[in-house]
Amino acid sequence: MNTFTSTEKRLSLEPNNPHTLANLCGQLDENLRQIEQRLEVRIHNRSNQFSLHGGPSQVRIASQLLKHLYKEAKQGQEITPELVHLFLQEANRDAIVDDFDDELHANEVVVKTKKLIVKPRGDNQQNYIKRIADNDINFGVGPAGTGKTFLAVAAAAQALEQDEVRRIMLVRPAVEAGEKLGFLPGDLAQKIDPYLRPLYDALYEMLGFEKVAKLIENNVIEIAPLAFMRGRTLNNAYIILDESQNTTREQMKMFLTRIGFGSTAIITGDITQIDLPGGANSGLKHAIEVLSGVKGISFTHFDSKDVVRHPLVQRIVEAYDHHEEA
Repeated sequence: MNTFTSTEKRLSLEPNNPHTLANLCGQLDENLRQIEQRLEVRIHNRSNQFSLHGGPSQVRIASQLLKHLYKEAKQGQEITPELVHLFLQEANRDAIVDDFDDELHANEVVVKTKKLIVKPRGDNQQNYIKRIADNDINFGVGPAGTGKTFLAVAAAAQALEQDEVRRIMLVRPAVEAGEKLGFLPGDLAQKIDPYLRPLYDALYEMLGFEKVAKLIENNVIEIAPLAFMRGRTLNNAYIILDESQNTTREQMKMFLTRIGFGSTAIITGDITQIDLPGGANSGLKHAIEVLSGVKGISFTHFDSKDVVRHPLVQRIVEAYDHHEEA
């Protein structure tokens, strides 16, 4: 950091509450150190008095970030390194500005279940949820860690709890990612079950383990390999097709034509991770070409800046993208 561009800003966080401040700073000030590392600033504090040093724009962003996180802490939100990372992602997209207050978020949407409230982060996640509410068929396309599957499950769980649909269907193509399904024990449904683990985990967070188990037992939540969808028409349901980059053209067309009245379909996938054998064409790539512009169908494209996992995941995605371009 160049010292000749360095600036200092003093910040007072009110009220001076030791418990809230400890929550903000984290164990051994790990949250402050995380902000320092990502924004290339220095943060010193004594009680609720903070001093920030660094480049003018970085100090401004760090100041607004601390104010926002302190506000979350005052409302009882636990300030974890994961939460700090999410807000730092917003900072990197210039989502944090000088007057960071409630008015800036008047148009934000949240997804609510009895167990959890999910706040989409960034413009792409916000637009994704809004489009899901407005369209019957929705595509979420982008790299791992961008929240496209988790948000799809959250929207489905909210719709089920609000009696907007009668059931949720989780669908996945039975395509191996380097492994052979035939060597796994059980029938096809049991073989594909481990591949649906991200969907299960999201449902457990939204609804709780016991409730999900009961809903699955009563067929309110149904897990189905894509091949089992042929010949069915699904009404009043939320249908999530995950890993859709591994569908063929014919499978994608078959799935999209299963949609009945009162149903919402969400198709998620990453076109950079296609595991189809023999160089077969991806149904997801084909659908993007064919269906773009069709009324009632939405497309949300995520990129590496939307990654909400460990910061290293974003750098890995960007490195692979650069390598492919080269």
